[in-house]
Amino acid sequence: MTTQAGPDAGARDEGQPARQSAGRSAGQSAGRPVGQSAGRPVGSAERVPAPVFADGPRGVPFLGNLPAFGKDPLAFFEQLRERGDFVRWRFGGKQCLFIAHPDTVGELLTEVERSFDQPDLGIAFRTLLGDGVIVSKGADWRRKRSLVQPSVRPKQVRSYAATMAECAVALADSWADGRHIDVKKEMAALTQLIAVRTIFGVDTAADAEAIGQAMDIAQREIGAEFSGIGAVLPDWVPTPGRARIKRATAVIDAEVSRVVSRHRDGDTERPDLLSRLLAARDETGAPLSDREIRDETVTLYIGGHETTSSTLVWTWYLLSRNPRVRDALTEELDRVLADHEPGYDDYASLTYTQAVIKETLRLYPTIWLLTGLAKEGATLGGTPVPAGTRVWSSQWATHRDPRWYGDPEAFRPERWLTGEDGEPAEEIPEYAWFPFGGGPRVCLGTRFALVEAVLVLAVLARRYHLDLTPEEIHPVPSLTLQPDRDVLATIHARA
Repeated sequence: MTTQAGPDAGARDEGQPARQSAGRSAGQSAGRPVGQSAGRPVGSAERVPAPVFADGPRGVPFLGNLPAFGKDPLAFFEQLRERGDFVRWRFGGKQCLFIAHPDTVGELLTEVERSFDQPDLGIAFRTLLGDGVIVSKGADWRRKRSLVQPSVRPKQVRSYAATMAECAVALADSWADGRHIDVKKEMAALTQLIAVRTIFGVDTAADAEAIGQAMDIAQREIGAEFSGIGAVLPDWVPTPGRARIKRATAVIDAEVSRVVSRHRDGDTERPDLLSRLLAARDETGAPLSDREIRDETVTLYIGGHETTSSTLVWTWYLLSRNPRVRDALTEELDRVLADHEPGYDDYASLTYTQAVIKETLRLYPTIWLLTGLAKEGATLGGTPVPAGTRVWSSQWATHRDPRWYGDPEAFRPERWLTGEDGEPAEEIPEYAWFPFGGGPRVCLGTRFALVEAVLVLAVLARRYHLDLTPEEIHPVPSLTLQPDRDVLATIHARA
């Protein structure tokens, strides 16, 4: 499900990779990650494919393709991609269109609000996220975006970077050579601590544990509802999963309310995200209501914890299986950081570390699908899309398309780098990589998430290698893309 929100000023260089040219050796790691696209703009008549519509797999009465989708959503979307760039299918009784070509994905993302609406993602999703900037529409969305956006601009992210690095250093200090850990639990605990410090301005174990456990339950139930029979049940039908997410949400609401009250009663200015939300005023001078504060706080928590935690777990998994990449990463960390811990000012110089994170997000995009609901007059590729059609695209499917990536299943961070001569390693179209969405509703937390992932990885990988058990780990699509089991590893201190 998409977590697109609004433009993150200054996040473009880190958030959306550019079109690149092929031919550079995969072994090169000099240069910088590529930023703006050098290709034609999305929507160019020369590049947008002429739509050729294909039919998806035959569904079943009433449910359509929901059983196949629910069984394995990632494989289902890959199957649709293999049928074409415009594939009709049915989600329950709803007519849907799957799109796979980057140009058309770009059209969907850039035309949202004007030609496409945010669709209803179900009662489980609404129960957790409320009516925050992710799901709001029109004037309400524009107002909320204007109030939330200043809290995550680059200037503010710089102020949070020290907390990110400090928490990572504390974790590194607690590790020891030869120790066995569950990587998923370690990364979740770390990003939870960073989230509660940067968002709530607190760091007690109770705060992190209570919110974290409730979020884990809510995430699982959203995934189960979205890909199961709950997706076609009316909101009023009670199910055990809906009861569990209500209980989890009640815990989250109580924790947020408690922290908000603490902030309101305080007489000192705080530097955290919540304080900035409480102080924000719209053009009429009105603040966010208590309910809006709750919704935006939960949204920011998910962006600052869930997505980064998942990305780091997949990064350690890929590094453990690719010693060459791990050696290239540690070479950069030793060269750039020397004898100091990383900080925000080191971020731009850690080009290979950035590329490792981008390549992880390509292979295991935390947000694995996005959808839009066609309005009257909507088009894609110059062809009308009937109003009410639900349009789907999957980062998982497009990110692994061999048309856009050489050896798409390979973990090759070098594809995101340019050499000293300025030539990029591969030609990658804009919107062939969109883990944070794009267009006017690009994820507000893009820069926050990327800076956090890079700094945490730099702190930990500078001191340790993690050797994971050899069993293959499979992704489970829920609210975010999660491993299907515990991720066990042995810590090895670097000399």
